Amino acid sequence: MKSFISYSENSDFSIHNIPFGVAIFNQEYIACCTRIGDMVLDLATIYDYGFFDEIEGLEENVFEAYTLNEFIELGKPVTNAVRLKIQELLQEDSKLGQDKKTVEQCFYKFDHVQMMMPVHIPNYTDFYSSIEHATNVGKMFRGEENALLPNWKHLPVGYHGRASSIVVSGTDFYRPKGQMKPPGAESPVFGPCKQLDFELEMGFIVNKHSEMGDSISTSEANDAIFGMVLFNDWSARDIQSWEYVPLGPFLGKNFCSSISPWVVTLEALEPFRIESPIQEPEVLNYLKFEGKQNLDIKLQVYLKPESGEENLICQSNYKFMYWNMTQQLAHHTVNGCNVEVGDIYASGTISGKDKDSFGSMLELSWRGTEPIHLADGSERKFIEDNDTIIMRGHAEKDGIRVGFGEVVGKVLPAK
Repeated sequence: MKSFISYSENSDFSIHNIPFGVAIFNQEYIACCTRIGDMVLDLATIYDYGFFDEIEGLEENVFEAYTLNEFIELGKPVTNAVRLKIQELLQEDSKLGQDKKTVEQCFYKFDHVQMMMPVHIPNYTDFYSSIEHATNVGKMFRGEENALLPNWKHLPVGYHGRASSIVVSGTDFYRPKGQMKPPGAESPVFGPCKQLDFELEMGFIVNKHSEMGDSISTSEANDAIFGMVLFNDWSARDIQSWEYVPLGPFLGKNFCSSISPWVVTLEALEPFRIESPIQEPEVLNYLKFEGKQNLDIKLQVYLKPESGEENLICQSNYKFMYWNMTQQLAHHTVNGCNVEVGDIYASGTISGKDKDSFGSMLELSWRGTEPIHLADGSERKFIEDNDTIIMRGHAEKDGIRVGFGEVVGKVLPAK
């Protein structure tokens, strides 16, 4: 396939992608959109001009909404048809490509639009599904012999997080404050977090509502997942380490999480499916799955000091996940937990076996004992005020590239 819109061969947003997002056009008009190369296509206007008339189940202009939720809820028969129609319209010699007036009205340069939160997120769950990450953290806090807790290889460990503080890429946030217990101190102290961290994650978004008591099996999970985003689950390590026993993360995690503005569909990621890691011991029946359920998505993390350059500090891959998305959703709902359209499920920190693939500062600096050296001569044990973290991700195979763009977040001094 070749598009009448030109773009570079290393663009994340090739004609093979067709992601979905929400943008502000001309600083006043909000609509759902897609992107090819560096151009953003206003889907609400394309709908009004009749380009989607032949698609069954798309009787209303759901693209006029401020989120993708209404579109996502139409389900895969409709959302897939829309994606394929857009792909057709973007090809050379297409009906749209020959309509210069419509092209001028519906396409905007990416730099001229403001991206918004792509979905309204009713609920958020964070998993802990990278065996390398879980092992690294376990070694630091419990020692080599107790690195993985007894349940870890039997179920996808997760917890329910706070959805209200998930923000879109480009949103700055304040360093969190809370209780911490410094090493050797008898009592906790209160103040700004001193061990602020990023967590390299990806999230998937569901497209359906389910009833309490119902569950989604591993074989049904892919039909319930609309697409994926990059996800930075910021963490206050010193606050978290003091508060998390016995009930887990709270103030150390709920102050901010950042997501990329483009939702990449599972259909766009199909060419990049690979075999999952062998799971031993054998999992229970409800967690068994068929087919290739891991994805080969290359991930990078950059740290940019204020007025400094980007420093590549991590290169990882989503394929390292021990527990895959179908297992995560099946486990989440096996007890009858209902899901809602727009719910987001984060993978947990994605780390590989090599040190440069560790997906957090906690691991990269090994709890602050091995600082990272930056190009400007400074070093980091954790993230400092006015540092910016940039995460990027893409999949590439046989000349086909599908990417997510980036998720960017800057840390401001405590308020």
